[in-house]
Amino acid sequence: MIRQHPIRAVLFDKDGTLVDFEATWSSVNQQIGLMAASGDAARAALLLDRCGVDPDTGTTRPESPLAIAAVDQIADALIGAGSRLSKRDLLSGLHRLFVSAATKAVPLTDLPSVFTMLRAEGFKLGIASSDTAEAVARTIETLGLAPWVDFHCGCDSGFGPKPGPGMINGFCAALKLEPHQIAMVGDSTHDLAMGRAAGAGLSIGVLSGTGTRNTLAPLADVLITSIADLPALLAAHAG
Repeated sequence: MIRQHPIRAVLFDKDGTLVDFEATWSSVNQQIGLMAASGDAARAALLLDRCGVDPDTGTTRPESPLAIAAVDQIADALIGAGSRLSKRDLLSGLHRLFVSAATKAVPLTDLPSVFTMLRAEGFKLGIASSDTAEAVARTIETLGLAPWVDFHCGCDSGFGPKPGPGMINGFCAALKLEPHQIAMVGDSTHDLAMGRAAGAGLSIGVLSGTGTRNTLAPLADVLITSIADLPALLAAHAG
């Protein structure tokens, strides 16, 4: 059930919410595997399987490290799965690949149109991702969203990782708003749990990413197919 709080700002997750996860990350994940396996294809397949890529379909499993984790956590997961690289080398490689992926981000819908409609209703807009801050900034540039984005942060921006409340608290501090005035929109339990932890006015799950109705429903105030449905949903909750 939707909570009845006036909403003044929207904080979006990035991958699976604004960006088509598989179209953007499928090939990057393969590169991550090869990097972590030092080029050994068989070991790369094993590492990817253990970190969330289904070996039969090539898709990323919901709630797996490669679907929801921050860069530091992905490096730990790769080491735990058997990568022989040091964490320092893994972090360096992951950062390079993530920034490269940002330049090839595939939008899930006409994002400028959606953002324009939301701004017309008076909403401030932000993006909070488990990706690095540099990669988030590059994605905003790639997608042409800079005119509408009032705030963005990544896992290395100093607010702590999801599902802790830090990114929402940082968004609120930057815009001088309270958490109950924020709608958190994302495709994973980490996104929605962050909304709940921070006391967000709305936690909105989108079914356009790696999350499913079964995984998201327990934490979501409402589920939508994609953010294309968001302007109509939020129009009644502007404040």
